Amino acid sequence: MGDQVLGGSNPLAEAAQRRLRRWLDRERLREQLERGRSAEHVAERSGPYVTISREEGAGGSEIARLVGERLGWDVLDRELLDYIAEHHHLPRNVLEFVDETTANWLHEAFSNLIDRQVISQQAYVKRLGSVVLLAAYHGKVVLVGRGAQFLLPGENGFAVRVLASEPYRIEQVMQRDRVDRQTARNLIEEREQGRRDFVKRYFRRDLTDPHLYDLTINVEKHGPAGVADLIVTAVTSWLERTGRRD
Repeated sequence: MGDQVLGGSNPLAEAAQRRLRRWLDRERLREQLERGRSAEHVAERSGPYVTISREEGAGGSEIARLVGERLGWDVLDRELLDYIAEHHHLPRNVLEFVDETTANWLHEAFSNLIDRQVISQQAYVKRLGSVVLLAAYHGKVVLVGRGAQFLLPGENGFAVRVLASEPYRIEQVMQRDRVDRQTARNLIEEREQGRRDFVKRYFRRDLTDPHLYDLTINVEKHGPAGVADLIVTAVTSWLERTGRRD
């Protein structure tokens, strides 16, 4: 579902998953996030991090991977779902249902009566927030989508929006998902609407507002590798200017 990097196992993604588990399995840090004041303390000390918001079909996951490789940072995309599913003993397909989509009202209202393992989108967002906070607390991480930037202090991170024309994105989705043109167009419309609703509902923001981002870039003009290079240049400049270069 969504912008995924196709292929076999990814050593970088697997390494990121291992580090994520190690971070979140620290009892003291988990306890900190259960208290509001401590959660604020963790957030204030987060970063540096990069968040990548993407239009469907713009290749956000691939670009995030390239940025992570160039910076030597971890990349967390679908790995966030993997950890939540594993840590909270939830079916992975259930999280797919509530991830960046608008949950069906009937499902939301009667989930506890239907299946004890069904999770509401609101509960998912709460758990997602804890994972994102701890990942950013350890710093040097690239976070893909899911409103991550709205869960963290903006001054500690660099927010990117990746976009492209509709014809370009339709072609990409047709190739990626092996679907016809109309199906690709429908998938893009559905997923984009889901992401906009997700951000509006839980973060009260307009996902398409350019003022929310430090850099907005068109992948159609530069290609994934070119976009990654531009992001790395901008992030490196920001790190040096703010004294976060390490």
